[in-house]
Amino acid sequence: MTADTGRRRLLVVASTFPSSAADSAPAFVRDLALHEATRYDTTVLVPSVPGATRSEQLRSGDEIVRVERFRYFPRRWEDLADGAILENLRQRPSRWLQVLPFLVAETFALRRLVRRFDPDVLHVHWIIPQGIAALVGARGRSMLVTTLGGDIYGLRGSVSRRVIKAVLRRSAAVTTMNDDMRDRLIELGAARDRTSVLPMGADVDAIRAGAAGVEAVPGRVLFVGRLVEKKGVPVLLEALRALDPATYTVHIVGDGPLRAALQSAAADLPVTFLGALHRTELAREYAASSVVVFPSVPAASGDQDGLPVALLEALAAGRPVIASDLPGLRDAIVDGSSGLLFRAGDSAALQSALQRVLGDAGTAAQLGSGAAARADEFSVRNIGDRYLALLDRIGPPR
Repeated sequence: MTADTGRRRLLVVASTFPSSAADSAPAFVRDLALHEATRYDTTVLVPSVPGATRSEQLRSGDEIVRVERFRYFPRRWEDLADGAILENLRQRPSRWLQVLPFLVAETFALRRLVRRFDPDVLHVHWIIPQGIAALVGARGRSMLVTTLGGDIYGLRGSVSRRVIKAVLRRSAAVTTMNDDMRDRLIELGAARDRTSVLPMGADVDAIRAGAAGVEAVPGRVLFVGRLVEKKGVPVLLEALRALDPATYTVHIVGDGPLRAALQSAAADLPVTFLGALHRTELAREYAASSVVVFPSVPAASGDQDGLPVALLEALAAGRPVIASDLPGLRDAIVDGSSGLLFRAGDSAALQSALQRVLGDAGTAAQLGSGAAARADEFSVRNIGDRYLALLDRIGPPR
């Protein structure tokens, strides 16, 4: 048992979490957990990834978050959770051998931690696989489930749907990234009055601090995201071919299974692939860009973006944003005010938007100012406060 601090206890369960302060893995669960720790005694359970310690303590001011990682496969091959699980499975089908051990290990680790930590409430990120583990390993505990996109858009089989329905019935509250996802969850059996749109927040302050003093490079176009089908990088490359290559350069930040193919496709364009970057380096890339592009598309599997945190970070840096007109993305971008929207997959429309921003300094400045103002609505502080209010409602009093 942990020492009784007098505060309610929160157990966060997730599969994506940075292995260290220098890791470039998405940090939105970590950022939110640190904010939740302002009111809750918080412990996080996540899977082992290469280079990570089995346990650690994270600090932000006076707040402490304990992180515990569970092992699930022989270390040499244990990489299912090193990045996005669904994309890892698509990239290398042999990783399916890790799935059952992962679920079993997570369930037993969760059960042990529930007994030792005795949480008042759980915050479970992703219905699959964490929701499955919570069904078995945390029976009788109040549970907030947050789904971020892949487990709704990308898992459409009958077995997946039955599992999703079981998790939704068991949840005290469900949050998701956009109205379209909320409608899908309700169709799957989520209670309408317990299902709300509440995206992840961006660490606006960290991005702005890292971007301070960096000037935009004229003509610099930036893309940030996993190099997977749903991110739509081929649409961006096609749009670039209609532009004068002397008027722009492109930096692509991120890694993934399509990197080699995309580098080959972009070989004759002024495009530089930078790989994954740590937040401080990434903040400087945002600031050095003249425009940041999110050309997301629905993947053949049905998977698509919910609301990329990278998009919110770009807004925080005060740079013009061009994004596909898809659910979630359109929730963050007010077309013509904080950015420009174009029809998903339409490279000609993206080309037109790029020409508009790169060719008109006044438009670019207006959109950048609108982006910076819009970002505050999606800060970790504001979003985190809303999550805390929700956890307060569903957790038992102490």
